[in-house]
Amino acid sequence: MAKTKYLFDHKSLTYKEVTKSFKEILRKVVFIFSGFLVFSTIAVILAFYFVDSPKEKMLRREIEQYKKQYKNLNEKLDNISAVLKDLQERDDNIYRVILEAEPISEAERNAGIGGGDKYAELQGYNNSELLIAITSKLDKLSRQIYVQSKSYDDVFAMAKNKTDMLLSIPSIVPIANGPSRLHTGVDFTAPKGSPVYASGDGTVRAVNRRDFSGYGVVCIIDHGYGYQTLYAHLSKMTVRPGQKVKRGEVIGSVGSTGLSVGPHLHYEVLKNGIPINPVNFFYNDLTPEEYEVIIEEASKVNQALS
Repeated sequence: MAKTKYLFDHKSLTYKEVTKSFKEILRKVVFIFSGFLVFSTIAVILAFYFVDSPKEKMLRREIEQYKKQYKNLNEKLDNISAVLKDLQERDDNIYRVILEAEPISEAERNAGIGGGDKYAELQGYNNSELLIAITSKLDKLSRQIYVQSKSYDDVFAMAKNKTDMLLSIPSIVPIANGPSRLHTGVDFTAPKGSPVYASGDGTVRAVNRRDFSGYGVVCIIDHGYGYQTLYAHLSKMTVRPGQKVKRGEVIGSVGSTGLSVGPHLHYEVLKNGIPINPVNFFYNDLTPEEYEVIIEEASKVNQALS
């Protein structure tokens, strides 16, 4: 209930009741209604632009989830691409070199990739750029994987026809234990007397029991096809020049002869008299995990020959 207001009349020296005209009442009502209308309008605008509806919240969560999935998929594709690149390099620079076959050209590996209208159906969407990028990457990987698979089929067929050659190529680690250090070859640390194995079929060409460029007792095996292996710092020999040896056959023992500060085997692979990276030839005697450890050592030292 509204309170009654009174004003003091100085002329009559009495209190008189204050009454409001209809215009004043109407003006007050209009003012209050206008304020309410303005406040409501502002509230609606704020809610529309800054407060998400349940459906909008759900859509935002879905969009964020799609972004995460896209990022994860992109990372997986990058990892697959890196693995494929490693397989391609091994194919061209190891397997095909060993089998004396021509490497696959970049044009052949990338044949059929691209095309201006290939992704036309993906145009016109808000996320067209992302869709085209991921689809293009998938298509490229699929094509390259197919080419690499066909290449390995060819390599396998060539290998079947070159069994003797493959048995002769040095492809096993010449010692059973010991971490490695790479320079012009590989140094395998091992206890004195540990057996040293021929890494491939061949003929013993030299057994040097005198100091040979600081290498001490040295054994050199000729594997044919331009390949030779050198085993240095040996303490004991079990083969002689001219002797035929098989892959995995013991040829001597680890020692510390020559300019060696401790027992270890120095091992080199030579192609036409030029030292090449022995790591590339350990494919026949190491698990993928062990091979990766050797590769990591090579990258740390960064002195393995290419």
